[in-house]
Amino acid sequence: MNEIAVENTSDLYAVRVQKLEEMRSSGFDPFRANWDQKHTSAEAIGLYKRDEDQTEVSVAGRIVIFRDMGKACFLKLLDRDGLIQLYVKKDEVGESAYLDFKKWDIGDIMGASGPLFKTKTGEVTVRTQKIGLLSKSLRSLPEKWHGLVDEEQRLRQRYLDLITNQESRNRMIMRTKILQEIRQFLWSRDFREVETPMLQNVAGGAAARPFVTHMNALDCDFVMRISLELYLKRMLVGGFDRVFELGRVFRNEGLSRRHNPEFTMLEVYQAYSDFRGMMDLMRDMVHHICEKVIGSYQVTRPDGVVIDLSGNWREATYKDLIIEATKDPQWFSRSKEEKLKRCSELGIQVDPNLEDFAVTNDVFEKCIEPTLIQPTFVTHIPKELCPLAKLNQTDSSVLDVFELCINGQEIAPAYSEQNDPFIQREMFEKQVGDEKQEMDTDFLHALEYGMPPAGGMGVGIDRLTILLTGASNIRDTILFPTLKAN
Repeated sequence: MNEIAVENTSDLYAVRVQKLEEMRSSGFDPFRANWDQKHTSAEAIGLYKRDEDQTEVSVAGRIVIFRDMGKACFLKLLDRDGLIQLYVKKDEVGESAYLDFKKWDIGDIMGASGPLFKTKTGEVTVRTQKIGLLSKSLRSLPEKWHGLVDEEQRLRQRYLDLITNQESRNRMIMRTKILQEIRQFLWSRDFREVETPMLQNVAGGAAARPFVTHMNALDCDFVMRISLELYLKRMLVGGFDRVFELGRVFRNEGLSRRHNPEFTMLEVYQAYSDFRGMMDLMRDMVHHICEKVIGSYQVTRPDGVVIDLSGNWREATYKDLIIEATKDPQWFSRSKEEKLKRCSELGIQVDPNLEDFAVTNDVFEKCIEPTLIQPTFVTHIPKELCPLAKLNQTDSSVLDVFELCINGQEIAPAYSEQNDPFIQREMFEKQVGDEKQEMDTDFLHALEYGMPPAGGMGVGIDRLTILLTGASNIRDTILFPTLKAN
């Protein structure tokens, strides 16, 4: 039998290690045991029938509450569906098994089987007749199962957070259901899910600083993708008229309550559609998620503000919102110096070194976007902000796009996609300002084979989860957020 190295010198840890050694010395190794888990906690509780002989259930999970009453114990197991109570009595499981059971600890993983009954307090409980230890917990759960208080520990040891914090557990379960229903919704509309490269030669499809890595086999550098866009548009060229990808994206930029360097994006492209088609698709998809996952079209923020996602959503042009915020109908005909002066009069701090269009966008991001709590499609943004969308046919200074803003942040941008290879190349070349997108010449080459007119949309899954679960920080929606090494 192998010796166990006791790295933690705490008495509780040493006691649990000693218990494990004693089990192994007696010929039983809990780490080699298994259990026929026939029911989850929810399934077992759902089988209870009043005033009838109860079917035997078989459950398994982690012990999180243990009440010792001498010749009997009440305990609660946590499994993937939640909690179920067990009643373990010496006369039912046998004296030898009961003596071994009394040495188990909170945090241990066990299996139990027996019929159901209701306690005097009305709780459906398993009258346990057979038990088994399936994994020994060598470390104590934090704070007697009242949850992790330290924020840093909660994020670094998410596994403990999921055991001890029901709110975190529910949020992560809801995230998986949101992803499931997004897929179901798009599959039902004949979209095909594909996978595109995470390692790319060009950081295309967005203006962001990439992570760079070196591939030894090819002896060259690659970048981690900052967007899914350009490869999915290649799929349109290849004849995949309705295509989407749910994938991780990496941007070597800042951390905040709304930004994580590694995040999840949904990108959707539909041939023979446009940005207005994407409006309908986005609204219908969110309504579908509300029905299937949330059970309501209203979500409540931590501060109590209710966001109503039902019905049709507000639509407003970028220019109208800017004019309303600056109280200046002539804003877009004014010089950069005049705009900076107006910002100063309104108390808006703007970097004077910004390009003219960027001054205006700074006003939007600081003064307008945070006020867009209810769903708002902000349409027709300036052409300088995105080289990948079609110019509006009536006003060539703006693009046929929308940015969906909810809860004071952008949730989803969408475009009428540019499919003219000559205009696309020209728009790449004419980019100004600091946030320039790299030119992917292979993508331009693909466009020359012909890409159908299309609508395209990107959805930040983490931000959508913040909205739908009422979280206050993006790190609360990501299982293992980016953290500095200890």
